[in-house]
Amino acid sequence: MKINDYDLKRNSANSITSIFTLLFAFNISAQKKLDSIRNDSTQIRNASLSVKMKDIEQIVITGTRTPKRKTNSAVIVNLINSKTLDQVVATTLSEGLKYQPGLRVETDCQTCNYTQLRINGLQGGYSQILINRRPIFSPLMGLYGMEQIPTNMIDRIEVVRGGVSALYGSSAIGGTVNVITKIPDGNTFNFTNKLQSIKGKTTDHLLTGNASFVNEDRNLGISLFVNNRNRGLYDANSDNFSELPQLKDHTFGTNFFFKPAKNQKLELSFSSINEYRYGGEMVEKPAYLAKQSEERTHHILMGSADYSIALNDNKNSVSFFYGGQKTDRKHYTGIHPDDPAELTAFFANPPYGISKVITHQGGVQINHHFEKFLVGSSVLTAGAEYIHDKVFDEISRYRYEIDQTTKNFGIYLQNDWDITPTLNFLAGFRFDKHNLLARAVFSPRLSLLYKGVENTQFRVGWGTGFRAPQAFDTDLHIAFAGGGVSRIVLSPDLNEERSTSFTSSVNYDKATPHFIAGFTVEAFYTRLKDAFFQFPLGKDEFGAIFEKRNGDEATVKGITIEARANFDYLVQLEGGFTFQKSQFKTPVSTIDGLEPKREFLRTPNHYGYATITYNPTKNWNLSLNGVFTGTMTLAHAAGTETGQNIDEYFQTKSFTDVGFRAGHVFGFPKIKSGIEIFGGIKNIFDSYQKTFDLGKNRDSNFIYGPNLPRTLFVGIRLKSL
Repeated sequence: MKINDYDLKRNSANSITSIFTLLFAFNISAQKKLDSIRNDSTQIRNASLSVKMKDIEQIVITGTRTPKRKTNSAVIVNLINSKTLDQVVATTLSEGLKYQPGLRVETDCQTCNYTQLRINGLQGGYSQILINRRPIFSPLMGLYGMEQIPTNMIDRIEVVRGGVSALYGSSAIGGTVNVITKIPDGNTFNFTNKLQSIKGKTTDHLLTGNASFVNEDRNLGISLFVNNRNRGLYDANSDNFSELPQLKDHTFGTNFFFKPAKNQKLELSFSSINEYRYGGEMVEKPAYLAKQSEERTHHILMGSADYSIALNDNKNSVSFFYGGQKTDRKHYTGIHPDDPAELTAFFANPPYGISKVITHQGGVQINHHFEKFLVGSSVLTAGAEYIHDKVFDEISRYRYEIDQTTKNFGIYLQNDWDITPTLNFLAGFRFDKHNLLARAVFSPRLSLLYKGVENTQFRVGWGTGFRAPQAFDTDLHIAFAGGGVSRIVLSPDLNEERSTSFTSSVNYDKATPHFIAGFTVEAFYTRLKDAFFQFPLGKDEFGAIFEKRNGDEATVKGITIEARANFDYLVQLEGGFTFQKSQFKTPVSTIDGLEPKREFLRTPNHYGYATITYNPTKNWNLSLNGVFTGTMTLAHAAGTETGQNIDEYFQTKSFTDVGFRAGHVFGFPKIKSGIEIFGGIKNIFDSYQKTFDLGKNRDSNFIYGPNLPRTLFVGIRLKSL
């Protein structure tokens, strides 16, 4: 069986159907081929080379919204599969995203540990996280969602760095992360019990389960997952205030597909996330009786539905889609006043709050394959989508309220043109009408791919994007500093932020019967106009107030280098390193009394990762991984009895977080099952922040570096073979 680019293009419109049909067919074909030619050494070498080429030419969706081989896509798409997530012992999405070039996950609160993703140095609000291609990762979910999505829910993650607003609309300036959940692909099961010990002080216990069923005709399938996590509080500096919060997570979900006909496919997904999170003073009392604490209880429901149909011998297709999520949150964020009268008033009306978020997205996408388009062939993609997002967040004691409804209608058009076998031109644009903007926003995008040199692809790209003047994840977080709480308000004159992005890259991969080796070098440049920043307005009786304003211009530029190698599937190496610089054109203020700075805070100029896996036998697997974080500048606020007496800028040291995992599988072929025993160490050298603020008046934003200190783990897994 041969799958060529023409077949893939004809099926590109019917994206989900074509992707998994092709991948399944390719794997079955490759296995049959290897079985039938086992005794012919020449053919074995050729078959081995063919299988290795499959690793290079993986099929991705996110770059063009249609399935395409990575080497044929004018936009670079990086992949993290479930095997990699397992090798680096990632418990959640946030732990897995660190192992991608140009990406950095940071923890931004010492009390609640909310996280954000930086792509090419741009903070979380500039990047869009999709769940099964749907932008239902709401601003509120952006605070804790990356820690709430377990890795056993994930099939793979596709990452596009740089602006893709022409396809995905607002908030896709920095890049897009597409989390694709487990798809039914056979009759399989997997149950895992893992225990982690964090510096011998507290434990993190994880129970997970997965099951998948597909009928004999492969036109009906369902997958299920469950996840239960229980982590205790961790105090790094013995002040009886936590640096890692307590977590109790219960998550479950399902994916379902049905093909009523060969040219039709219906897909449904559903997941439920329930989390309890507490950080602050380590006392067994209600949260409001702790001297300082944050408590959150999340109930999140997410789902999606996709129906696609291919027409005219797969030359045309139409897909209808819907995605939605509902988040209910009860929360507490409080610190005891020192004055007895104020403390009495505090107890009479403690700062509890509620949050409600509902997101709906629906639309249609049409694809048409032109076998002859001027010179060459092309796939024309057109679509329309509507997003409605309602955010309500309130703490009455602080007179804090966000009641925000955003509505965005977008239409997009894209032409993916194969001019010659070695030249591809991708052109597209999108119009967005956002209810917070007076005018529609036009976002064009151009990319060019040239692969006339053997094993090599050259790419250049340009695009524009925007961010609407709305509240994002960090705006919904209330931090502690100076004995009070800090809040962010939006300026009444806030305008949209616009971006222009340029990228250029060279990609090389060489495959032989015994090894694959390659590298990618990418240069990027993004210019932000009317860039958002937080201006210190002053203080009220509860603490500091910051106003989100438009500043002048800002630029982010740099180079990302990737390298990879695989020798006979025995040893595999992969790594990436980014050199960058992020600056405002005009210095901006962070804390009253401190000199304004041009540089982006909390943004290192150097960071990267590396992984090595070694499989000495069929049943043994060993892996070593590392994440490097360079020095960066933070603003550090003073507080009474915290150990920090003045407001100042602080220069961090660099960190190298190294982990190791070893596993052995005991197989039972007669029952097609196996048991894996595994264990290892995270952050072997304990490269972790050494100095934290003390006590209740601490600056909770003064946290940086790896998210975990040295941690030992062991686990057992029962799985199908």
